[in-house]
Amino acid sequence: MIMTETRLSVIIPVYNSATTIKQLVERLQLALKEISFEIVMVNDNSRDHSESICKQLASLYNNVHFISLRRNYGEFNAVMCGLNWARGTYCVMIDDDFQNPPEEIVKLLNTAENGSYDVVYTYYAKKQHATHRNLGSKLVNWITSYLLNKPKDLYLSSFKLICREVVQEIIKYQGPYPYIDGLIFRITNNIGKVQVSHQKREEGSSNYTWRKLISLFLNILFCYSSLPIRLFMPIGLGLFTLGFFLLLFLVGQWVIGPDPKGWQVVTATFIFIGGIQCTLLSVLGEYIGKSFMAQSGQPQYVIKYNSRQEG
Repeated sequence: MIMTETRLSVIIPVYNSATTIKQLVERLQLALKEISFEIVMVNDNSRDHSESICKQLASLYNNVHFISLRRNYGEFNAVMCGLNWARGTYCVMIDDDFQNPPEEIVKLLNTAENGSYDVVYTYYAKKQHATHRNLGSKLVNWITSYLLNKPKDLYLSSFKLICREVVQEIIKYQGPYPYIDGLIFRITNNIGKVQVSHQKREEGSSNYTWRKLISLFLNILFCYSSLPIRLFMPIGLGLFTLGFFLLLFLVGQWVIGPDPKGWQVVTATFIFIGGIQCTLLSVLGEYIGKSFMAQSGQPQYVIKYNSRQEG
């Protein structure tokens, strides 16, 4: 375990945040001034001038660490990069859109320390997300309750706090498809929650598109659970039984008349066999593809700039 005097690491995945990141860092400096803390910003290949602003902030504040990635790897990969470089006893993840006020971080830290929790999630009295993101969040929370044994009353917010011991276990995962919440539930069930305020975005729109939500859904479904492939066993047996009795019925018709038409037998047989093959090949293809990518050595991220190394 890494020994550290830093009480808290604040990890910020940065993407097209040129209009907000400076204000967020300034508010964090004020909100956490009574705490020994650091800020770890990870630029996920923003298309605006976020990188230059983050470099300026890293040179201005001694407790700000900035990393820039060579291409866009996604939010979870950026957070994994930040966790690998964080030094705090606790790590908190926060977005740069101010929907979660940085002043609420102290509430998470106090909850973790007073309750001796490994992880603290946040929840909201009223969410200010867009409709599609709320629907996506409900879907993700539903499937994780069944696939990952998540408590049904626990909301998987991106604004959460994790203790150092759990972080050390999370960063052992080297695959290209990290899902932070899935890794957390593999490691611990000592999880607390705390209500925080949730505000409307101050700038721009959410980066969580339908495409990203679907990608997250498939990532959870095929990378963090074997349940999907297990479900096809009873489905396959059910189709086999149905087909068996259907063919038995057609044989009975052939014996006692009237004879079944040939196209009926052929069509039923092809639909039955083809449906099973296509379904199983689709599922197996997902697993084989993910396994191939996981074993191919594809990195979670590649660092282009690191303020600590440059300094």
